Amino acid sequence: MTTPIISINHISKRYRLGQIGGTTLHEELQRFSARLRHKEDPTRRIDARDFQKNETFMALDDVSFDVAPGERLGIIGRNGAGKSTLLKLISRITAPTEGWIGLNGRVASMLEVGTGFHGELTGRENVYLNGAILGMKKSEIDERIDSIIDFSECSRFIDTPVKRYSSGMYVKLAFSVAAHLSSEIMIMDEVLAVGDMAFQKKCLDKMCEVSASEGRTILYVSHNMSTIRQLCEKCALLDHGKLIYLGDVEEAIKRYANVDSVLFSPVVNLKSAKRIFYDSDKLLLTEAVFTGGNNTYSNLESLDLVFTLNALHDFTRVRFQFILFTGGGLRIAKTESDYFPVNKGINKIPVRIPLEGIADGTYHFEICLFDHRQDGSRERYDCIQNVIPFNIHNPDVFGRKGIHWRSDWYGHMMLKPVQILPSSLNHNFNVENH
Repeated sequence: MTTPIISINHISKRYRLGQIGGTTLHEELQRFSARLRHKEDPTRRIDARDFQKNETFMALDDVSFDVAPGERLGIIGRNGAGKSTLLKLISRITAPTEGWIGLNGRVASMLEVGTGFHGELTGRENVYLNGAILGMKKSEIDERIDSIIDFSECSRFIDTPVKRYSSGMYVKLAFSVAAHLSSEIMIMDEVLAVGDMAFQKKCLDKMCEVSASEGRTILYVSHNMSTIRQLCEKCALLDHGKLIYLGDVEEAIKRYANVDSVLFSPVVNLKSAKRIFYDSDKLLLTEAVFTGGNNTYSNLESLDLVFTLNALHDFTRVRFQFILFTGGGLRIAKTESDYFPVNKGINKIPVRIPLEGIADGTYHFEICLFDHRQDGSRERYDCIQNVIPFNIHNPDVFGRKGIHWRSDWYGHMMLKPVQILPSSLNHNFNVENH
């Protein structure tokens, strides 16, 4: 059995709230004097919350898992789930409150822009500084310095103090250092989002390369699910400091989107749904009803719904817009309805949405209502996101029973099968040479 390169054992991290303010000694003495005289704290900020004594926050709560050598592990979760705290513990930046972490290799961390860089030193000097921190000899760094500079695309500014670098230049140089210096473990925390698209792709390709060729272990935190899919072999999902899933990337992303966890109901209350736009209550979506009896379909079927609209006055040209998202939040398609009239009061509007070409998976919609004015302009009245969850299961792909399409192979949309035309039509494809 392979020995894990990272072993996380019942890790918990607890912070005390409002107890350690990081203020000056003078302010602490002012507070102490005020308490003795039963006076109000003179340094207290306006509307600051009064914390109870010893009130704590659990950033991580009893997290345990192992990472094998050469594994590329994605870590996802909402803001505040504990992702960055976990990486700081693995990087030895802070210590756990409970539990322990075992590491069998050197760690190169990029937890924020410019981590490990000294602003007064040049880019070249920071390369040698980071290498020394990782325990490398100067001769080893000398062998790689040219590759590091070329990859970073910062050769023109390599002898300039990094305090004058832009955030993008910081990231380029920092990633180049982490990728080329000898470390068995690479830790990345959302920093690639600062770089441009071309450099992001270059970094992802490099991480895949060093993992495959050098057996480098990679821990990657991102809110960009497409990069998680591209890079990672496994995925850990954190929520409120707890590890709630570790395993398949697609399954983790689905759980992160929280679509599968929603119990199916044939009646969907849209009054309380999360809106990204609405204009008072002139035209409002209030309810949707599945008429098919369930929320699992094949791509040969259609999704039939009846929407309830509440209008404050008559509308003559109203249109639905449906934007299709995967369970992981990836926007993949859009469709619109024909124009239809809406009367003042409550309206029942039946809708049929074709599902042709959609691969197996979990999906949901963003739904918008538009009204077309007499001058030809379009006005949006109501727009709701992350509603109408449904599943696609295709038992017969391309006419071959038992073969199931996986959306993580080639995407979430399937084209119709290719037709082989009769031989009598072959003359239509002859190309004359001129």
